[in-house]
Amino acid sequence: MTIKQKSYFGIVILLLIATLLWAVQAGSLSISISEFIKGLFTGGNETIDVIIDLRFPRIIIALLAGAALSVSGLLLQAVMRNPLADAGVIGISAGAKFFSFVIILFLPELYFWLPLFSFIGGALACLLVFLFSYRSDFNPLRFIIIGIAINAVFTGLSDALSSQVALISSQTASNTASLAMKKWSDVETLLIYVAIGLICAWVLSKWCNVLGLENKMARGFGVPVNRNRILLALIAVLLASITTAVVGVIAFVGLLVPHIARKLVGGNYQILVPYSILFGALLLLVADTIGRTLFTQMEIPASVIMLIIGGPFLIFLMRKGDFYGSKGR
Repeated sequence: MTIKQKSYFGIVILLLIATLLWAVQAGSLSISISEFIKGLFTGGNETIDVIIDLRFPRIIIALLAGAALSVSGLLLQAVMRNPLADAGVIGISAGAKFFSFVIILFLPELYFWLPLFSFIGGALACLLVFLFSYRSDFNPLRFIIIGIAINAVFTGLSDALSSQVALISSQTASNTASLAMKKWSDVETLLIYVAIGLICAWVLSKWCNVLGLENKMARGFGVPVNRNRILLALIAVLLASITTAVVGVIAFVGLLVPHIARKLVGGNYQILVPYSILFGALLLLVADTIGRTLFTQMEIPASVIMLIIGGPFLIFLMRKGDFYGSKGR
C-alpha cells in the first residue's frame, strides 16, 4: 500500500469517527459527547438510555448497510465488468424486497427464514438481468435499461402488496427505506450476515483482480472464471438482499462508492474492498444523520438523500462517458 493510499484510509477513518460523534449527539435528543461519556459510567440518565436503545441501533445499522451495499456494488461491477452495476439500480434489492413481502403476507410461519427468501429474490433478479444482458455482451447502456426494467417490475409488485403488508407487520412496507425505529434484534440479524459477506468478499477480493483479465488469459493461468464469477455474484447478492430485508431499498450507494474509491486508491480490489467498507459506512451514516437532523419537524429517509445524491452522479457518469466501452467479455 502506497503512502497516498494510506493517507486516504486515514482521512476516511477520521471522517468516520467525526461522523459517529456527530450522529450520537445530534437529533431531537441532543447531548454533548462529554455528558454522554459521563452518563455511561454514572447511569441514571434517561436521555442516554433512550439514545442507546433507539439511536445506537440506527447508527450501527447505517454503518453495516452502507458497507454491505458498497461492497455489493463493487463485486457486481467486477463480475459483470460493468461500472453501472448496483443492487439498488438493477433490481436486486427490489427482488429481495418483493420476496420478503410475499413471505410476510402469504407465508408468515416462515418469517424466521426471511433473510433466506430475500436472498432468493435478489438472486432471481440478478439472474434475470444477467440472462437478458448476456446476448449484448453486457453493453453498458443495454445493461442499465434491462436493470431498470427488472427493478420497475419488482418495485411495482412490491407496491401492490405494500398496503397489505403494512396491516399485518411492522416491516417497512414502502420501497422508501428508513433506518428509523430499528431495534437491537435488527442489528444482530444484519451483523451476522453482513460480517460473513464482508469477510468472504475481502478473502476473495483477489479473484476480482483476475476477472479484469481476458477470459482466455485467465483460464490459461488455471483460473475457473465462471465459478469465481458465480461465487462473487452470490456474495454481492447476499450483502444487498440482507440489507434490503432489514432496511429497505437504498439505491446508488453501490454505484457511487466504488467509483470514488477507484479514483482515490486505485483498482486493486484487495485495497478497494476494505476502503469501500469504510467509505460506504461513512456515506450512509452521513446521509441518515443529515436526513434526521436537517429539519426539526420532519425526517428525510436515508434512501431519499441517496437518490438526491446518486441521480446527478449517474448523469455525471453518462456525460463523462466513463462506462462506454466497458463491455463484458
